[in-house]
This record gives sequence, structure tokens and C-alpha cells, in this order.
Amino acid sequence: MQNFRVLSALLCYPDEALIAALPVLEAALATQPNSKALLRPVLKHLKDQDMIALQEQYVATFDRNPSHSLHLFEHIHGESRDRGQAMVDLLQEYKREGFDMVPNELPDYVPLFLEFLSQIAPDKAQSFLGDAVHVLAHLGGKLKASGSPYACVLDVAILASPVAPLPLSEPPIRDMEEVMETFGGGGVDGNVPLLKPSSAVTPVHFYPNAGSPRV
Repeated sequence: MQNFRVLSALLCYPDEALIAALPVLEAALATQPNSKALLRPVLKHLKDQDMIALQEQYVATFDRNPSHSLHLFEHIHGESRDRGQAMVDLLQEYKREGFDMVPNELPDYVPLFLEFLSQIAPDKAQSFLGDAVHVLAHLGGKLKASGSPYACVLDVAILASPVAPLPLSEPPIRDMEEVMETFGGGGVDGNVPLLKPSSAVTPVHFYPNAGSPRV
């Protein structure tokens, strides 16, 4: 689904390649005028700011503010060990669908997850999105409250979901450097995972309460 690929790109760290690709991203939205209109704030933001300002604002928004973390399970599990297992389970889902991850990135990174949705069958993408929408809405609400132009990207993703988002409770703050160090570069490519994956198919839970939809 092309829309997910566009959303993924718009949430990535701004560099020369992203800015150069903006006309292509907008062209991909030509048949989706509602999405294009909703994404106007972030498109304008990326067009109007110089590169240094864009990068500084991106780091301040996503890297220096834990409540804006672009890692899905950060908003659910916080410091819990459950987060490491959830990442391993999600990585197994990626493998089952034949999705090749970007090296040195955690499985629950939102742009990576959206890219994954763009590469799988629409019905499966809808199922995964329906489970993750609770976290995406939580993140989008935080961004909207801070006046971030990136909030609209989450709005578009939420509108594509087959289910309405449910509220999340606030998890303990997690030190992302500690997570990266613990999970390790090998873990994200499946060679040396933090936890041993089960031989059985393990559901990935994007919503902490029992009875949530399966991913």
C-alpha cells in the first residue's frame, strides 16, 4: 500500500534524499486527496525549513522527548522485559512475511513498521495496523499536544485503521540507549536475539490488555 510507504518516509530523519523525494511522495498521494490535504502541515514543514533547522527540530521532537518515541513498544512496556520479547516476536512476524529489515534498527521503529505494512498483502496490513493503532494514536496525541507538524502523519495512519484506537496508560520511561545496548545490533537482524524466539507462533500484542486483536 503506497500510502504507508509515504507515511514511513515522512517520519524518517530529514536529509537531502528525503527533501529531494518530496515531489515523488506528493505524486504518490495524487489519487488520495484527503490524505494529501491532511499531510499538508508536515509537507510544508519539510519544504519551508532549512536542513539544519529540520534536523535539529526532528532530534528535539523524537530523540530528546521520550513521550514522542518512534518505537512502538516504548509506549506499552516501558522498562519491562516484556518489551524485549515483544520486539523478538515482531521480528519473527517480519521474517514470516519475508520482510527484510533495515540493519541496525529496532523492529518496533514506526517508519520501519509502516514500510512493512506497505510491502505485505492489504488484508494483513489492515490486521497489523488494527492492532498497532492504539500506540500510533497515543503517539499522535502527544505530538498534537506539543504542536508538532508530524502529528498529521499519525492522523493519516489512524484513519486507515479498521478499528478505533483505545487509550494507553503511561508506561515507565525507558532509556533507549540502554535498549539498543541490551538488544544489540545482532538482535535486530535475527542472528543474536536478546531472547530466544519460541518455535511456536507467538502473537505480538500492541495493546497491553488481554483480548486485543492478534497481529
